Amino acid sequence: QLQLVESGGGLVQPGGSLRLSCAASGFTLNSHAIGWFRQAPGKEREGVSCLSRNGGSTNYADSVKGRFTISRDNAKNTVTVTLQMNSLKPEDTAVYYCAVLRQCVLSIEPNFWGQGTQVTVSS
Repeated sequence: QLQLVESGGGLVQPGGSLRLSCAASGFTLNSHAIGWFRQAPGKEREGVSCLSRNGGSTNYADSVKGRFTISRDNAKNTVTVTLQMNSLKPEDTAVYYCAVLRQCVLSIEPNFWGQGTQVTVSS
C-alpha cells in the first residue's frame, strides 16, 4: 500500500519555527517529485513548495519565499522530505499535506496525498 505520512505540525507563536516531515510507505521518495501544499479553513488549497525528483530544483510560493526551505534527507533505510518553516505568520495557519507530483510544478494536480498535519500560528 502506497502511503505518505506527515508529522511535525503544532502550535507556534508568530515568528517561530516548525519543521514538517514527510515519510513514505510502499515506495521511496527518491523516485518522485514531492510537494507541500496547505489548506486553511474556507480557502482554496495552495501549493507551498516542491522538490524535483533528482533534488536539483525547488519551487516556492511567493508567500513563503525566504522563510520556508524544502529538502530531502537520506538517512539509513529512510528517506524523508522536510519543510523547514521559519518566521511563521498567523496566515501560515493551515493543514499541510505532502504529495507526490509528476514534476515540481505547484499548479499541477498531485498524484496522491498524505493525511495532513495541522500548523497553527497564534499568540
